[in-house]
Formats: sequence, structure tokens, C-alpha cells
Amino acid sequence: MTIEVPDELAARGPALSAPPRRPGSIRRTSTIDSTWSGGLGGDLVQHGRARDLLTDADGAATVLAEESMRLLVGPDRRIAEIAGPPRKPDLLGLVGAPTGSGYRAVLAETEPDEVDAATPLHLLLDDIPGAVLVSGFAFSKWVPIDKLLGPPGRRNLRVMTGICTGFQPGSSGLAPDGTSRWTHRTRGVAEIDSIDDPLGWHEVTEQTEVSMRRSRRIDVTVEAGTVLVDSFFQDSSTLPEGGRQAVHEYTLTAEIDLATRTLRAVTPVAQVLPYLECPLAVRNVDVLIGLPLRELRPAVLDLLKGTAGCTHLNDALRALADVRVLVDSLEAISN
Repeated sequence: MTIEVPDELAARGPALSAPPRRPGSIRRTSTIDSTWSGGLGGDLVQHGRARDLLTDADGAATVLAEESMRLLVGPDRRIAEIAGPPRKPDLLGLVGAPTGSGYRAVLAETEPDEVDAATPLHLLLDDIPGAVLVSGFAFSKWVPIDKLLGPPGRRNLRVMTGICTGFQPGSSGLAPDGTSRWTHRTRGVAEIDSIDDPLGWHEVTEQTEVSMRRSRRIDVTVEAGTVLVDSFFQDSSTLPEGGRQAVHEYTLTAEIDLATRTLRAVTPVAQVLPYLECPLAVRNVDVLIGLPLRELRPAVLDLLKGTAGCTHLNDALRALADVRVLVDSLEAISN
């Protein structure tokens, strides 16, 4: 069975990580860098950074918030150590939490104020499951596949059929037994801060060792009662010969009603995705239209689950919930 992917939905290739900042805007950026102590099989170490940057009507930039986190994930994929920014270094309630299923329930219980305020720190903490999930891909060009996955016939791989749009039945990304094929359609990409604006991103540390990075940007402006959003999402890893490769990349624009803080329109564009069928997920996002931003994070997971959604597009869509507090900041400053 062949699944048709319309040309207009096909992955378009890497995008510029950030356009010029617009006067009267706020830009939230974040990165989570994953490395390993002791190499493959060692503990996973993640460093996260996030920043909110105001660009005023005259083009002058002011940092409104800048936060960081560091965590250590053990072989059991539970948080062994975690530390937050100076204003909130104690995140001990998350120690021992799983980094997969159940994590966000622990986060909501232990850090309700961060969740409600949609702080830059919350964006980093909420992103831990996704960043951990994709982190192992960093070894894809550094370690032979038989060492990474095991020898053919003895690989204990998860059956992926039905997990997401890219793994729907009949997908070219699935082997006959339902496990995923190691045939990712990666693309070489520039460093995210390789743009003509030294303030376009927060400080990004160059990585040359085996590492994985999740990068996000959300630009917010207001025009005539409408909130305009321009967003970028990327998972990329380092290469042994230098440079980086992306395995997931989306850009996204959205319109939000200023008065009601509800979603009017959202248009995601697939830039880089691992399998041919992955971009089909963008066809389903209209189910979110009309939802209040406060409800987006759980609604995305409920409405775009299984073959209706892409795990990584869902991550990009869920972050639109943060726009409500960025708009609040813009309004407070203008008043």
C-alpha cells in the first residue's frame, strides 16, 4: 500500500531559524542540549536555556527573563538530579520522576505556579520528555548501527505501527514487523544563531561532541486586535565531521484573538522530517481552532493522538499556550 503525500505538504528543507525581529514584539527562545557522561550507555546530561526578549517600537532590545536548568537522567530514564535558575534552584520535587509517561503530572503537582505562569523555566521543564525521547538519535552518525541497535535478528525494537502519522499502517518508515526503518531523511543545517542578529537567540553553546539539541523560537506581535505568531521548532544533532543535521523541523504561523485569547488560525509547515509520510500530520491541526490558549497543551495531546498527529508537531503546537503570557507582557509594557 502506497500512501500519497501531496507535493504541497512534502518537507521543504531547512528554514532560517529566525527572521528579523519586528518592532513591538516579544521573542521567546529555548534550547535543551543533551550530552552523555561516559558516552553511549552513560547518564544523560541536559542543559536548558530560555529567554524572553522585548523589541520595542524603536527596535531597542530588552531581556525580560532568562532562565536555565540542568538535569541528570539515569539509565532507568528517571531524573537523578535537577537544578533550576537562581530564582528557583530547588526543583527536588522532580527528582525520581520518570521522563516519559507520567512526568507532566508530577510537574503539575510539584510546580503548579510555574505551569500556571507559563514561565520560560516551565517551557524547559515541560520539554524534558520530548528532549529525552529524541536524544538517542545523536549517536546515529557516531556509532555503527549494529552497536547502536544490536545485530540484525537480535534487535529488541519497539513496534511503532499506529504511534503517529509517520508510522501509520503502510508507511515507508515501517519495516514488515512494524518496527521503524533506520532510513531517516535528515538534512544538514546551520547553527541556529548563524543569523545577522546577535540578539536573535539567547547565548548558545557550540557543541562538537556527540550531542542532541531541541531548539524553539516563538515571535509574538499584535495588530488590530489579532495576535500574530511566528514559530520555529527543531531537533538537531552534531556530526563527526563537524556541523549539524536536523531530523525534525517545523515552522508555524498562527493568529489568536486578542480579546478572548482563542486560536483563530494555525498553519504549520514541515521543513525536515524523518519519513515521507510525516508531513501529513499538518492536515489535522484545524481541530484546535477556537480553543482558548490555556487549554491547548492538554487539548493537543487529546485531539491529535495516534495517527492523527506527529509527536514533534504536537510539541510545537502545545507551546502556543505560552503566547497568552507573552501577550500579557506586551500589553503591560504598552500600558
